[in-house]
Amino acid sequence: MKQITLDRTPQVHPYPETTMFGAVEAAKNKYPNAIAYDFQGKLTTYTKFVSLIESAAKGLMKQGIKKGDRVTICMPNTPQGVICLYALNRIGAVANMVHPLSAQKNITFYLDFSQSKMILTMDMFYEKVKSAVDESETKARIIVARIQDELPTPLNIIYRFAKNSKNMKFPNREGDILWTDMLKSGANETLSPVEYKENETAVILYSGGTSGKQKGICLSDKSFNALGMQISEICGVNLNDKCKFLSVMPIFHGFGLGIGIHTILINGARCILVPQFTVDSYAKTVIKKKPNFIAGVPTLYQALFETDRFDGKDLSFLVGVFSGGDALSPELKKRADKFLKDHNADIQIREGYGLTECVTASCVTPFDRAKEGSIGLPLRDTQYKIVEPGSFNEKNIGEDGEIILTGPTLMLRYLDNEEETAQTLRTDENGTTWLFTGDMGYMDEEGFVYFKQRIKRMIVTSGYNVYPSRIEDIIDKCPDVNYCCVIGVKDPYKMQKIRAYVVLNSGVEATDEEKQRIKDFCKPYLDRYEWPKEIEFRSELPKTLVGKVAYHTLEEEAEQNG
Repeated sequence: MKQITLDRTPQVHPYPETTMFGAVEAAKNKYPNAIAYDFQGKLTTYTKFVSLIESAAKGLMKQGIKKGDRVTICMPNTPQGVICLYALNRIGAVANMVHPLSAQKNITFYLDFSQSKMILTMDMFYEKVKSAVDESETKARIIVARIQDELPTPLNIIYRFAKNSKNMKFPNREGDILWTDMLKSGANETLSPVEYKENETAVILYSGGTSGKQKGICLSDKSFNALGMQISEICGVNLNDKCKFLSVMPIFHGFGLGIGIHTILINGARCILVPQFTVDSYAKTVIKKKPNFIAGVPTLYQALFETDRFDGKDLSFLVGVFSGGDALSPELKKRADKFLKDHNADIQIREGYGLTECVTASCVTPFDRAKEGSIGLPLRDTQYKIVEPGSFNEKNIGEDGEIILTGPTLMLRYLDNEEETAQTLRTDENGTTWLFTGDMGYMDEEGFVYFKQRIKRMIVTSGYNVYPSRIEDIIDKCPDVNYCCVIGVKDPYKMQKIRAYVVLNSGVEATDEEKQRIKDFCKPYLDRYEWPKEIEFRSELPKTLVGKVAYHTLEEEAEQNG
């Protein structure tokens, strides 16, 4: 198949003053016959996509959803989840995005906290969600989607009879409704013109925020639309209907929704929706679908390098490979860049940095340049400062301080949490609102930003401030090490001692001699107070729902067990 030549002409777009749906509709008007998304081989054009959004919007209205109401979307990356997001936006309702694998009690929390009127989920999660609703105050009605309804023939028939017969009876409770029936129910409804208000909540995402506690983050149409324009400008090519993006990051996450879905759709490109991640299926999809852009957290790339699926494969179709959601160690970046070069992709992996409080990335490694350890340069109209933690007092170039930023993608507020909002969003003497990230870093003379550590994750040992990520970067360079996580553990003399949890490469034995080899390897690179006091081998480390190493879990375990 002939390769498509992508346009590398730099593009600068104004931020659209419209809703998220309005921005997608504008893409439809420009590229009516282009493919909006590919789901398991079923292709849907932008014209059909917008038609489905409007049918869903009418169906939601028929079910009693109106402007300002909140509806929870508890879905993997499937068409129904994406359609529902924009349908809610079309009528001015709010999408409350949560992980479908969340525990039952967490789903109850999300429903009550957001005061959701309805919840969309897959049939395979229906019983769990129904139990969550039963325990909730809101008693939200459930919309049930079925994956086979979005599969191409004959795959839909095979799936229905081979894998899903037990779920065909769902929903089985009065008031709950099938997604397909909801679409039909609104046939006689009339949609009003799209309303855009800059400071209204469009989407609620969840994050530990800058203090580590679960918070609902209220984001506007402007936040998502501005991000879409910012990212399109730094892709390295003109993002349009000729481009394909592998949308594997989940839609409940700022990275997955903001970049993997919305940025792609408002620029007329194609989303290749991946509902479930395995290394094997991911590799197969990359090879078969030939996406131009892929994105993921560092652990995703770590896993990809351990499969032989890419052996001998030509990946020259890749023009953008992005890493975000967690720090990318210099060692992993080197491995990734070599992997790309060895497979004929003439590009580098590009690290991004951001928080859900500004949707996702606000700083990205440039297309044609990188500095070791740097997270890149701020996006258009986004400004960074390095300050004394908790203040507006700026640090000198090269000095560590708290990273604060301002720009068009900042959240509106934390949902029902004025105190935390006031701590995180602060206005300076010039009237500019800044996001205090709770992250430590510094900036060099060219404006490149360097992330060092979460302030709350910093280890204090014998009076010294130690950054776990620095130690992790060194341990990751050890020939026998796959990956690791470093935490501080209580110590009566030093206040905290440094413990490293290490996953070894396949075939390497977890012995005391191996621990000493790792310690000896680290000594030339680290100051004495940074040396790991303890090394503990694990077959794997706990991960968050989006694939980050869950250092909080290890800290809690150490707190309980010593």
